[in-house]
Amino acid sequence: MRVSLPHDLGREEVRRRLHERHHEIAQFFPPGMADLDTTWRDEDHMDMVITVVGQRLKGAIEIHEESVTIEMELPLALSFLRGTIERAMKKEGTRLLR
Repeated sequence: MRVSLPHDLGREEVRRRLHERHHEIAQFFPPGMADLDTTWRDEDHMDMVITVVGQRLKGAIEIHEESVTIEMELPLALSFLRGTIERAMKKEGTRLLR
């Protein structure tokens, strides 16, 4: 699944904000439910693995000049939550950029 978040901050400012606040992604879930591992491939691409209730969600965040793209691989066991997760990615992703 892929969500694109438009912004008018410029690439440099988005980099700064996401590098400072990427750890907050685990807070998209109820307290204590998610573990987050991140790796910055380069300054504009972060790979992540979120473990939630025994399920591993692999994803990435790509920073562009006028948008941020969040991609997640949703395991079959969680596919019924696709709409809920997409809405949360849009809401919380936008909050991270503020």
